[in-house]
Amino acid sequence: MKYYITDNTAPAVPLSEIPEASYAEFYADLAAKLADARYHIAHYFALPLGDRLRFFCLLLDDAEAKVLIASHAMEYYDEQELPSLTALHPQVHPFERDIAERYGVRFDGMPWPKPLRFPFDRFDRGSTMDNYPFYTMEGRSLHEVNVGPIHAGIIEPGAFRFICNGEQVLHLEIALGYQHRGVEHEFETTANRLRQMCLAEAVAGDSAVTHAATFASAVEKLTGGVPSARLGVERAVALELERMAMQIADTGALCMDVGYQLGQVACEALRTMTINTTQAWCGNRFGKGLIRPGGTNHPLTAEKAE
Repeated sequence: MKYYITDNTAPAVPLSEIPEASYAEFYADLAAKLADARYHIAHYFALPLGDRLRFFCLLLDDAEAKVLIASHAMEYYDEQELPSLTALHPQVHPFERDIAERYGVRFDGMPWPKPLRFPFDRFDRGSTMDNYPFYTMEGRSLHEVNVGPIHAGIIEPGAFRFICNGEQVLHLEIALGYQHRGVEHEFETTANRLRQMCLAEAVAGDSAVTHAATFASAVEKLTGGVPSARLGVERAVALELERMAMQIADTGALCMDVGYQLGQVACEALRTMTINTTQAWCGNRFGKGLIRPGGTNHPLTAEKAE
């Protein structure tokens, strides 16, 4: 199968230049490549184009540091079932589940085609979190513990279903991201770049810098902009501060979960120091307002760095 081959530093790729294969060819090639540890899927999604639904796959080649891009297509109202790659390679499951949920595409042999995101424009509007197909077990000695639907630690969607036999956890199922807020739709319906940046920063509270930097990079690639090396360094510093703060916070949460209070308190102090550093830089502890396409309103001057 033919691929459009590029690397992660390349500019935007025109859709017209991405090769299109039959699904049989696509399936056979992916089934073989994913059996090799050097390959894994970065993204696999569908895009309605007129009366057709075109599927795009971004395959990462870790050995060559390349991105392989391919596609296949079907009529938008075609009811044929596509053989499931998840049945062979579990890493494909979130992508096939998302495609099925959004567009009603059926994947034959999919082990468990349960919903993933519950987007506002999903194919089956009757599918909700209230009838989510959690795994169940029966037995007089068993009990279920339900946590959620909002996780108290991260204040983001998170539903957890424990099946326990006394103190022993027999099964845990986690559903994340199901409270889909339609952020993509908001991006599509506004041309205001500042509003789009604010949307990116609000996708998830613990990764404002990450999402903002990703969106800024996408804008720069699509418009042909080339950020300066200095700006790249500043973004790397901001990303590292955010990574440190959130990993320290997670370590503190783990300490709390096992009753290690001293570790929790120490991590809280370290996290506060880290996010206060970001606040001293740009005025916001989570780095909001720091990342902007093509530049920044808060350059990391020598005085600020000191």
